Amino acid sequence: MSNKREMLMVLLTVVLVFFLTACGTSHEESTNILNTNSTQNTNDDSQNADSTENNSNTGNTDTDTVETSEKVDTSSNVSAKEEPPVSNEDEAGLKEEYVKKLNDTKKETEKLEATDSSTYALKKVENDRWEIWDRLLNDIYGVLKEQLSQEKMDQLKEEQRNWIKSRDKSALEASKKYEGGTQEHLEYVIVLANLTEARCYELVEDYMK
Repeated sequence: MSNKREMLMVLLTVVLVFFLTACGTSHEESTNILNTNSTQNTNDDSQNADSTENNSNTGNTDTDTVETSEKVDTSSNVSAKEEPPVSNEDEAGLKEEYVKKLNDTKKETEKLEATDSSTYALKKVENDRWEIWDRLLNDIYGVLKEQLSQEKMDQLKEEQRNWIKSRDKSALEASKKYEGGTQEHLEYVIVLANLTEARCYELVEDYMK
């Protein structure tokens, strides 16, 4: 009887120890599972926060790009406004201005009078008339340099050289009619003045825009 009781006690003790061991293991596993879930939730929150920050930075980059693009377009518009096209009316006005100069100069030179009837006084009048037309000729030539293309200007330069030679030759031949007389030089200057006047009108009418 005593032996049976001892064996029963031992059996109960073994069962109790087994039960307690099983309960302890279950509690540790539950604790580990809770800790694992908490860690995962924390990591997920961190990842969500990083993702939101990255999206915010991307949005700022797009805004900067738009602003830069708008500035470039504005600069382009300003540049276009700074270069207005040349007006045909301005060119026509310039030609009309020089036609008026020609007519005014003709009236001016026609008013020139000699102080007396001497050849010297007459030569001075014609020499002054030639100088006036020659200055206007140079003025017109300078305007044409700005208006004409390089090719046309080169052609005009060659033509002008030939015209000067022809003018001087014509004046010389005309003066020979009075060779050795007091009228020789006077006739020379008269022809120079007349041909220079005609050349001024020709350049304005045929070349100026």
